[in-house]
Amino acid sequence: MTDSDLDPHAALGDLDPQDWDAYSQALNRVLDSAIKKFQTASDGRVWTPTPDTLKAGFQSALPTDSLDLEALTQQILDLMPYGVGNTHPRFFGWVHGAGAPGNLLAEIAASAMNANCGGRDHVGIYVERQVIDWCRTLFDFPATASGLLISGTSMATIIATKTARDVALDFASRQHGVREARLVGYTSDQAHACLARAFDMIGLGTDALHKIACDAEGRMDLDALRQQIAQDRADGAHPFFLAGTAGTVNTGAIDDLSALAEIARDEALWFHVDGAFGACAITSPDIAPRLNGISQADSLAFDFHKWMHVNYDAGCVLIRDGEAHRKAFASRPDYLAADGTALAGGEPWPVDYGPELSRGFRALKVWAHLKEHGTEKIGRAIVANCDQAAHLGRLVEAHSAFELLAPVGLNICCFRYTAPGLSEQDLEALNSKLIEQIQLSGIAAPSSTRIDGRFAIRVNITNHRTKFEDVEILLEALERLAGDLD
Repeated sequence: MTDSDLDPHAALGDLDPQDWDAYSQALNRVLDSAIKKFQTASDGRVWTPTPDTLKAGFQSALPTDSLDLEALTQQILDLMPYGVGNTHPRFFGWVHGAGAPGNLLAEIAASAMNANCGGRDHVGIYVERQVIDWCRTLFDFPATASGLLISGTSMATIIATKTARDVALDFASRQHGVREARLVGYTSDQAHACLARAFDMIGLGTDALHKIACDAEGRMDLDALRQQIAQDRADGAHPFFLAGTAGTVNTGAIDDLSALAEIARDEALWFHVDGAFGACAITSPDIAPRLNGISQADSLAFDFHKWMHVNYDAGCVLIRDGEAHRKAFASRPDYLAADGTALAGGEPWPVDYGPELSRGFRALKVWAHLKEHGTEKIGRAIVANCDQAAHLGRLVEAHSAFELLAPVGLNICCFRYTAPGLSEQDLEALNSKLIEQIQLSGIAAPSSTRIDGRFAIRVNITNHRTKFEDVEILLEALERLAGDLD
């Protein structure tokens, strides 16, 4: 008899299955259901509201006893019909990617490995480095650039703006904060809210991010930008940051990135590009020229889980000056000190490039997705979405009951239903009700926005399953529902 035989806790705390065959059967039930969900992604309703009975089940007390594996499996399966709906080809509301079945392979493997990819010498570190290297190649960043895979563009923006702030203040801000420094930055009034949130989180405040008006095509007005920079310098402020947008959320507009890069050089500003979904269009030779200048950015934030269709979540930040990036975040406590040997090797570690010490193996699904499909196939899917949005725009312009509210520049079409004699207030109420009704019907799921103050039905297409007939079904359904509301 050994000491372990006398251990009174030997089996009581073991979280592995006691019946591996039963566990395998349960896992295969879930896997079969997941595969079927992808196979039938184009069928049925786009979005299904979560039933009240299911919601009520989430008011239960904290579990203290074990649940039978079969019962747990069934409870998991019961949840699967009630997602956001973004796998369906007529999910048009927000810039969500549609996902891909191949991700299941990587996610299962990553779960089994359960690797903390914050650091240490293991394969997860090398997979992530490979993905970052591919990203440098894709966006023509130098070999000295650094990068990190994170949850999404919002986190990428925080990392980029903090690095820019620290560079502007010669890194003294890491210890002393911004103190009396009057740092100010610039972006367009159509830019994503994550930029203002980042300014808040790095201690500058949202007022320090100046919003520049846009032209008729939704791009930042360059003359207005120059005037604002000059005015801020005259007022004693310290301009340090300029953010261009590759794909605005309202209309998909792309700023003149080359011109912004030139202004940033002339004014000694850090040039950042928010490319959350639009940056991935660089995979398309037809669209890539519109992104000229992106390779000159000091930092770039984008998502794999949008137009590249990696399953949530997977974002990326690239920073041209890898040394500055590391200097903005590296801070090792004694227990994480690296001596370059065994598990303590594998330098540099991702923890030195961002705020997270514990990090999942999200790089595996990105690596596998790019391996499976390649950038050319992804680029063709992106072009198809842009063609579908343009097709919808033409249908709207040709229809007497609909009004196009903004040019279709990329993959987003904004329009509204019209009727004679209705005021702007009445039109807003009618179109708002139309969005509600079509979402509840399960036919399609557009969202809303405002274009020059006018309420708009917003159709974003970032789904590799969408076809021309899907936008036609949408418009026909909106017209029919509008007739029912009259």
